[in-house]
Amino acid sequence: MNLFDTHCHISLDQFAEDRDQVIERMLEAGVRHATLAVDATEDVPFAEEMCQAHDFLYFVVGVHPHNAIKYTPEAEAILLKAAKHPKCRAVGEIGLDYHYDLSPRDTQRAVFERQLDLAMDLGMPVQLHIREAHGECMDLLRRRAAAGTMPPGSIMHCFTGSWECAKVYLNLGMYVSLSGAVTFKNAPKLAEVAANVPLDRLLVETDCPYMAPVPLRGRRNEPAFVVHTLNKIAEIRGMEPEALAEITTRNAMRAFRIESEEDR
Repeated sequence: MNLFDTHCHISLDQFAEDRDQVIERMLEAGVRHATLAVDATEDVPFAEEMCQAHDFLYFVVGVHPHNAIKYTPEAEAILLKAAKHPKCRAVGEIGLDYHYDLSPRDTQRAVFERQLDLAMDLGMPVQLHIREAHGECMDLLRRRAAAGTMPPGSIMHCFTGSWECAKVYLNLGMYVSLSGAVTFKNAPKLAEVAANVPLDRLLVETDCPYMAPVPLRGRRNEPAFVVHTLNKIAEIRGMEPEALAEITTRNAMRAFRIESEEDR
């Protein structure tokens, strides 16, 4: 198996006691690459060190909508510096989260737009976190696409919306990344998404330590568990898991602009 976990949080404290073992289990499961999501308001240097120490780890950096209220000139300076690190592959996760509203919505919108502008200036894709705000996000991204200010090749991380929403993001040139939520019994709309996303736009992720897939729900999630998500999507699509793993890994390498061994 050749898998790429396109979004994980293994630099967080939840992995402090067994991080090395988590990485070992990841590699044993066939997860040969992973992208860490790190918030510019938190411990960026540690994630950079992890990625520097392991050639198969990369990271994205941004300010999560939960932390939009913490977006300061200092946080932006940290983001811009980290974005120039050779292992940084996108600005993210950024977006809108109207479920918890941990930052005021007008602040979330302003910070989201600012980071989209930064990504354009940097020439980098973005990795988006959108929860209960798809209508507003789609309108915003359509406007930017019409104005030529939509970062190309961007990723909808941990997508949990409908197939109708997914089609809008696909029409904007985005990738759709599915997490363990696609394995949940109460997620029929994600099965429709998994069945219909064009193969060249499909990614898989864990978003660990959150959202462990069936049959591991309730446990701390980790990159090795992305195999279960991949297997479920392969079942829905009537494909061999190994073939789907190769496709989603190639997609991730392209999305994050990482050279494969064949390209070197």
